Amino acid sequence: MKKGIAIICNLDTRGEDIRFVKDLIESRGHEAILVDFSMEEPPPFPGDVRTEEVAKRGGLPIEVVREKYRSDRDTATNNQIRGASAIVGDMLRAGRVHGVIGIGGGTATLVATSVMKTLPFGMPKVMASPMAAHPAYIDRYVGTRDITMHHTVLDIVKMNPLLRAQIVNAVGAVCGMVEMTQGTNIEFDRPCVALSSFGFGEMAVQGAMGMLEAEGFIPIVCHAQGKGDRAMEEMIRDGMFHGVIDLCTGGIIEHLFHGNRDPGPDRLMAAVETGIPMVLGPCGLDILSYGGRADMLEKTRDRVQYVQDALRVQVRTTADELRQAADVIAERLNRAKGPWTFLVPLRGWSSLDREGRSIWDPAADAAFVERLEQRLDDPSHLRKVDLNLYTQEFARVAVDEFLGLYRKAAEPAVAAAAAK
Repeated sequence: MKKGIAIICNLDTRGEDIRFVKDLIESRGHEAILVDFSMEEPPPFPGDVRTEEVAKRGGLPIEVVREKYRSDRDTATNNQIRGASAIVGDMLRAGRVHGVIGIGGGTATLVATSVMKTLPFGMPKVMASPMAAHPAYIDRYVGTRDITMHHTVLDIVKMNPLLRAQIVNAVGAVCGMVEMTQGTNIEFDRPCVALSSFGFGEMAVQGAMGMLEAEGFIPIVCHAQGKGDRAMEEMIRDGMFHGVIDLCTGGIIEHLFHGNRDPGPDRLMAAVETGIPMVLGPCGLDILSYGGRADMLEKTRDRVQYVQDALRVQVRTTADELRQAADVIAERLNRAKGPWTFLVPLRGWSSLDREGRSIWDPAADAAFVERLEQRLDDPSHLRKVDLNLYTQEFARVAVDEFLGLYRKAAEPAVAAAAAK
């Protein structure tokens, strides 16, 4: 079946390379739609969507964009992002576009991935760029979106045998995606529950998954490594989940103390503000991820450090750090619009934080619990459990607690339906 694939590109500097991309896509039997956002010079040939149209849709005439490109590049770039995003969005709604590919260097990568971020989950999105592995920029390009980055290694300048191999692979990727994709209309026949997870809490999460499925839910696991839990927050706001079992809340302390798993400043707030039922736990609050950070590892050299590998080194958190985390968590949970429970496992918060393991520090853990009880408006939401979090038994407690909250949240809706 013929599909439409938008090529987000700047033809003024990479015209012939992009023509090759268009020809490759069309050789697969698909429609290739050149969306040209050229800002520097008039392109050697017009796109299917001309740069003049992109500029106008962004709010500025192309002449102003070209002048701004030399004097105020950020304004010019943002204008073309707005224009291209609006145009591709229109084509998507019209059923003309089924996938998007970007090819180019730094500016092309920024513009194309910014457009891709406006497109729905599940829609094929491929960016082929020598910037795809740049550690300083990758978060800006991808963030929490399902964008596939193809590292070309070589710059997209003047076709050669090595570059050709990379472009063919990238085009093959997007064509394969549009040929096999199930589309963006993802349907669920059961309510969905988000679960935060990472390795040191995985046993509880895996156990909870099976228990939730047995109760008629679809569990969806979000990896709490910074990006995954931030994505979970966004998906909660988008209304994708009916509840959350958020056992791995370590992102709170990672943000406070600049760890590698920092999800940003808004952790927990999506569930707090939307009011979906939530069960929380302290997994990850017991450690800070400082792997690959010589400065932070030196700063914390007097603490217990658990070395997984060169990039993953976990440093035990202190009682004072945990008190600060408790202040933040309490302040947020006090604003919750829906039902919630914070479960505290008294025998340790992770596979590392248990008796006999190096990270075990019950005094520091107790300092967190004491401060959280003090700061919560209603401490009855805090429930202490005589288990370690990294157990099937704790998973059972968490799921049972969630089921009670979920049913409690559903009672008003059931009563309203019965009254009609």
